[in-house]
Amino acid sequence: MLIHPQFNPVALQLGPVAIHWYGLMYLVAFGLFYVLAMKRTTQPQFAARGWAMRDIEDLLFYGVLGVVLGGRLGYVLFYTPAHYLAHPLEVFAVWKGGMAFHGGLLGVVLAMGLFAWQRKRSIWDVTDLIAPCVPLGLAAGRLGNFINGELWGRAADAALPWAMVFPQSRTDFPRHPSQLYQMALEGLLLFALLWLYARKPRGLGQVSGAFLVGYGVLRFSAEYFREPDSFIGLLSLGLSMGQWLSWPMVVVGIVLWLRGREKTA
Repeated sequence: MLIHPQFNPVALQLGPVAIHWYGLMYLVAFGLFYVLAMKRTTQPQFAARGWAMRDIEDLLFYGVLGVVLGGRLGYVLFYTPAHYLAHPLEVFAVWKGGMAFHGGLLGVVLAMGLFAWQRKRSIWDVTDLIAPCVPLGLAAGRLGNFINGELWGRAADAALPWAMVFPQSRTDFPRHPSQLYQMALEGLLLFALLWLYARKPRGLGQVSGAFLVGYGVLRFSAEYFREPDSFIGLLSLGLSMGQWLSWPMVVVGIVLWLRGREKTA
């Protein structure tokens, strides 16, 4: 079995300023989004509706706010509300970690809704544009989790060739490197499928619905290999918090996709 390499979480030290790998992964994610969204605006179905490259710069600004604020508040509200209720000032201590994808997703949806309202566009027109640009950023985030040796997986058979011991878990038995599973599934695979699907014109909201279904299903599946948060454990029906937050995404995604069959962009 393998041992986690124990990377130094600090990628670069400039005097008192420490640049962490996880922070760099956020920059990579935003950079990939910018490049891919620019590419999307050149596709005929979006160019015909007046999308221009300058719109992407504003979208990125709104998206960064949605990801950071939503991700942090999602972690506070979904995972550790009692702790932050007792220590409210720690809500702002983002350097201590604590971000939730589902909260970030809600934050982005609200940010995109504000952008759509200001530009007098349908919110689904906006989310259909950006949805295929998101998964590679998620892959970068999961790689950052792996570098940090956090969010490790559940116990694995020692005979599994890639079973790995994570010293940060304070256990000496092998685990699934679930961060890499999620990087491959929710990141690389979802990107490939969604990018190919979105190349052709689709009904309004269908690309957004496909993203929600795809992410929800893949995240739900990957959670069977990921160790539940120690302060929460497994919930009803033996499901993790991540699974309970993922299945509503699938339901909403199916509704959006079916609705989009009758609506053009």
